Amino acid sequence: MMVPHPPRQPARRRFPGGWRLAALAVLFSVCLQSADAPGQDTLGPPNIVLIVADDLGYGDLSCYGQTKYRTPHIDRLAREGMRFTDFYAGSTVCAPSRCVLMTGQHTGHCFIRGNSKQNLRAGDVTVAEMLQRGGYKCGAFGKWGLGHENSGGLPTLQGFDAFYGYLDQTHAHNYFPEFLIRNRKREPLSNVVPNATPDGAGVATEKNQYAHDLIVEEARAFIERNRDDPFFLYLPVTIPHANNEAGQAGMEIPDMGRFANEDWPAPEQAFAAMVTHLDQDVGLILDLLEDLRLTERTIVLFTSDNGPHKEGGRDPAFFQSSGPFRGIKRDLYEGGIRVPLIARWPGRIPADSVSAHWSYFGDLFATFCDLAGVTPPPDLDSVSLAPTLLNRPKDQQLHAYLYWEFHERGFAQAVRHGEWKAVHQGGPEGKIELYNLADDPAETTDVSAQEPNVVRQMAAFMNDAHQPSPHWPVNSQRKNPQ
Repeated sequence: MMVPHPPRQPARRRFPGGWRLAALAVLFSVCLQSADAPGQDTLGPPNIVLIVADDLGYGDLSCYGQTKYRTPHIDRLAREGMRFTDFYAGSTVCAPSRCVLMTGQHTGHCFIRGNSKQNLRAGDVTVAEMLQRGGYKCGAFGKWGLGHENSGGLPTLQGFDAFYGYLDQTHAHNYFPEFLIRNRKREPLSNVVPNATPDGAGVATEKNQYAHDLIVEEARAFIERNRDDPFFLYLPVTIPHANNEAGQAGMEIPDMGRFANEDWPAPEQAFAAMVTHLDQDVGLILDLLEDLRLTERTIVLFTSDNGPHKEGGRDPAFFQSSGPFRGIKRDLYEGGIRVPLIARWPGRIPADSVSAHWSYFGDLFATFCDLAGVTPPPDLDSVSLAPTLLNRPKDQQLHAYLYWEFHERGFAQAVRHGEWKAVHQGGPEGKIELYNLADDPAETTDVSAQEPNVVRQMAAFMNDAHQPSPHWPVNSQRKNPQ
């Protein structure tokens, strides 16, 4: 359901019949606007800020149950907005998840279905491109992963007016790189990375500039530059991904802070320091919006690209990063794909609210178009969440199913349909596992033998969702960049 733009307010003029008639006319106009444009005011469509963490698990935020450290600024978002309990990433690794986010197509349809060196094509339409057509200034700051240097997949060729950060996924492992990309060119930093790969990956021996901090400052500057225009800020940070090239020391953070005194393994100290560092930066962005008087005009969303990792020397079980769920990054069980989603828009989204509506990354495409008053392309795998966000649950459209496929370690698929979840592993001949998430959210008991009709329905959904791709054959087993 589209949220239309409110009508532009006419210039003030004298009403015939005196002040009473004028007051009635104004009141009638306000009532019409309220009825026609729920969730918007005369200021126009909202600014959109989307913060995407990298490999942050469902249980890694204190508002989702984390107890060993706190994330007060992200918790504030939840307290002032809506927290989703059944939201999913686009995939269980980063590149396809981001492709789903940007294109509004699930991994059975989108072009990039696994971690690879593939680039978005000229014909791929991104949500940024749609918002840009609708008058938004669009900026991306952080890890792109969907287009490399000198390719057509560059962010500035895919709807973004400005970009600063990493194009390449393996380059993004390095928190102290020798360069970052500004728009289409490399911009040198003062870090020293001996034996760096051509794309910039490696381990720095001189660590002077923490890339994450530079990226956040660029994002803040983008907000300031565009305070008078509707803007879309996409902030896909690299925290808490590991620098895989650094092995057991891969959780790179300038300062352990208070966690240096904890009796924890060093990678876990660093992980907690990274997540709380990100939390502080979320606070900086919220403070800036408040200082610029943009809070009521801006919807802020926070999520993660997939489940928690077991890299850089850390163990996701230490902080119960998957929450109550089974699996981690690279699994299609809930722990690999169910992620936090928090959305705040004061006066529009009910404060301190919780939604169990099941949805996924691809839905943000239609949602943002809906809020911006832009008509999305046809044939997306995307359903707007605006009715849920704006407290109109009876208007919320439902997916027939949610779908994922994954091409590392052999072809695998997963489907969610209501409370049913099916996982199909081992290639075309593999068995379909079935779980009832209402009774068994941890997916401990396969009930496929007891529910053959449900299994057949889930198999039909999988067949319906998968569109063959020559780049992602179902019988392949690929080892791709992390």
